[in-house]
Amino acid sequence: MELFIGIILILSYIALAIYAAKGGNLMTGFLVMAVFWLALSIIGGKISWQEGMTDILQAGPESWGATAVNVIFGSWFGKILVDTGIASKLIKSVTELGGDDPFIVTVLLSIVSGIIFTATFGAGAVVAIGVIVLPILLSLGVPKYLAVTSYLMSVGSGMYLNPVLFSQMQAIFNDMAYDKEYIRWASMAMIVQLIFISLMLFSYMKVFSKNRKIRKAWAIDLNKEETTDNIPAIALITPIIPTALAIFFSWATIPAFIVGSLFGLIVCGKIGSSWSETSRIISSTFYEGVIDVAGLLGFLFILPMFNKISGVAAPFFDPILGGILPKTTLGLAIAFMIFAPLGLFRGPLTIFGAGAATVGILNALGNYSTPFLFTLMYVPTIAMNLSACPTQSWNLWALNYSKVSVKNFMKTGVLWAWLICVCNLILVFIFFGR
Repeated sequence: MELFIGIILILSYIALAIYAAKGGNLMTGFLVMAVFWLALSIIGGKISWQEGMTDILQAGPESWGATAVNVIFGSWFGKILVDTGIASKLIKSVTELGGDDPFIVTVLLSIVSGIIFTATFGAGAVVAIGVIVLPILLSLGVPKYLAVTSYLMSVGSGMYLNPVLFSQMQAIFNDMAYDKEYIRWASMAMIVQLIFISLMLFSYMKVFSKNRKIRKAWAIDLNKEETTDNIPAIALITPIIPTALAIFFSWATIPAFIVGSLFGLIVCGKIGSSWSETSRIISSTFYEGVIDVAGLLGFLFILPMFNKISGVAAPFFDPILGGILPKTTLGLAIAFMIFAPLGLFRGPLTIFGAGAATVGILNALGNYSTPFLFTLMYVPTIAMNLSACPTQSWNLWALNYSKVSVKNFMKTGVLWAWLICVCNLILVFIFFGR
C-alpha cells in the first residue's frame, strides 16, 4: 500500500510541475495538491481527518500570519520609496554620475536597483522602478533584451538580503535565522550575481557599442512630468535603512521598515504639514502596498497547507527515492548545480513552484542542516525563477512593457543565471555544507 501511495504522490508531483510550467494558478494548484495529499496520507494511516483539519488545513495558513505581515510592511516601504520620488531621484543621480558611457551607466543602475531591492519587495515596486530604469537604458541605446535582462537580474540580486523574501522562506524552514553567518553568505551571493550581470553587460555591449551611436546619459529627458529637485540628498540613504538596521543592529523586520518609511516621509516633507494630511499619506501608501501583494498573500496562505502535509507524506517517498537522492551535502550541491534550470517555469527547484514539495522530500529523506537546505533552495529560486523566468509576474510585465520576446529574454539571461547558480551553490557548500 505504501509503495502504491508513493507512486501516486510522485505522479501528482510531476503533474504539479507540469501545471506550474504551463502557467497554471499556483494558489489553486497547491490547494488541490494539499487536499489530495492529505487524503492519501489519511488512507495510508499517517494522519487522521481530525488532525488533518486542525494541523494542516487550519494551522497551516495560521502559521504564515507573521510572514504575511512582513510582506505587507515591505510592500508599504517600497510604495513610499516610489511615491516620495526617492527611487526616481536615486536612479537619476546615478545616471548622471555614469556620464557618457552606457556600459558604466547600466552597471551602476544594476547596482542601485540591487541595493533598493535588498529591502523593497513586491511586483508594484518592481514595476514602478522599472518604468524609470528601462526608459533610461533604452534611451542610451542599450538593446531592449539586454536592458530588461540586466534590470530583472539586478532586482533578483537584492533578494538574497531581502528580509521579506527571507521571511517567506523562513516559514518553511522554521528554525532558520537571519544571523551573521547567513548575512555573510547572502552578501557574497548578491555580489556574485552583480558581478555576473556586469560580465553579461560587458560581453554584449563591447560588440554592440562599436556600431551604435551613443547618447549622453545626462542629455536624456528621464521623466518630463516629474521633478526630483526638492528631494534632499539625505533621502537617498532611505532604501538601505531597513537592511542596515537588520544587519548591524539586529532589528526585527517590521520596526526596521517603519523607521525607514517614516524617515523617507519626513525628509521628503510628506509629514508635518497637518495631521490629516500625514494620516492620509500613511494610510493610502499602506493600502496601495497591500494591493500590490494581494495575489502573493493568497498564495502564501495556501502554500503552508501543502508544506505541512508534504512532511507527513514524505515517508511514502522513501521506498522509491531513498536510494536515488545524494546522501552527502557535496553530492546534493553538485546535483543542484547541474539541474539548476529546473528552477525555471515553476519547476522543482524553485520554492515558488514545485520546490515546496522538493523541500519536504529532502527534509524527510536526508540528514541535511536547515541552513544548508535553505540556501540550497534559495539560489535557484532567486537566480533562475525571480531573475530569469518569464513566468514570474514582474518579469512578464517587463517583457510586455519593453516588447521583448520570451525567446530573446531567455537566450540572454538563462546561461548567466546558471553560472550564478553554480558559483553561489559553491558558496552554499563552503558556508553550510561541510
